[in-house]
Amino acid sequence: MPITSVLDSNMAHQEAGDGKPFVLLHGNPTSSYLWRKILPTVGALGRAIAPDLIGMGESGTPTIDYGFVDTARYLDDWFDALGLDDVVLVGHDWGGALAFDWAARHPGRVRGVAFLETILRPMTWAEHFPGDARARVEALRTPGVGEAKVLEQNFFLDVALGKTVLSGLSDGDAASYRGPYPTPESRRPLLAWPRAFPIEGAPADVHARVMAYGEWLAGSVDIPKLLMTFSGPSELLMIGHDEIEWSRANIAHLDVVECGPAGHLAPEDQPDAIASAIVEWSRRHHLDC
Repeated sequence: MPITSVLDSNMAHQEAGDGKPFVLLHGNPTSSYLWRKILPTVGALGRAIAPDLIGMGESGTPTIDYGFVDTARYLDDWFDALGLDDVVLVGHDWGGALAFDWAARHPGRVRGVAFLETILRPMTWAEHFPGDARARVEALRTPGVGEAKVLEQNFFLDVALGKTVLSGLSDGDAASYRGPYPTPESRRPLLAWPRAFPIEGAPADVHARVMAYGEWLAGSVDIPKLLMTFSGPSELLMIGHDEIEWSRANIAHLDVVECGPAGHLAPEDQPDAIASAIVEWSRRHHLDC
């Protein structure tokens, strides 16, 4: 994998094709491996590039807190180091939030944003974590309890990851996701992400960034956007009916495309449908030119 120096560390990425850049951003607890079945198809549109976020995949592990703002800081330097402008962003999970955030802070460098299963707006316990979900997230955000579950018990990779794929995850694919995180210390970025959820105003720095990119999503009427949605059990999806309707009402220049049955880790369940949706949307809005 190509390695790029960023700040005091480095970031790895995969890529396919050439031309104008399409940047695909993963979330937690994955890596650029998430995009392996989608990257070649998007590479037919331009230079498709999928980085490993700092502290994740094959990227470096500097001594930082791995919160949203720190991760965005390293991502900013990666974009600049590669000289990426006139970008189409594609984001899943926290990768979608980072894509929105980067676009909002670099509006002149973006020509489109496609997203799936991500954080669209500030969250509330009642709306976004009903029932048993609240207790699970609160446990991860509790000092000591979260460390035991994520660092010691490897909750995200040994328990949660496979449950978010409707079609199941092969032993080989599970091992590829698990590989970068062999020790408790290596899993610290995975623990930082649930603690970054902007729930009822906390943490304040993430809440502020999400509010700012919400304003950009609503006001950027000249930037095409694509929301890819999925059918499946509601407990396995971040974006269901309510979030879809919120998006239609609050995100400018939005196309919504249903991509079939999937769990939260939709690129594992529906890689072909996702790749086709990105290609068709890009060509419809002349983003491949």
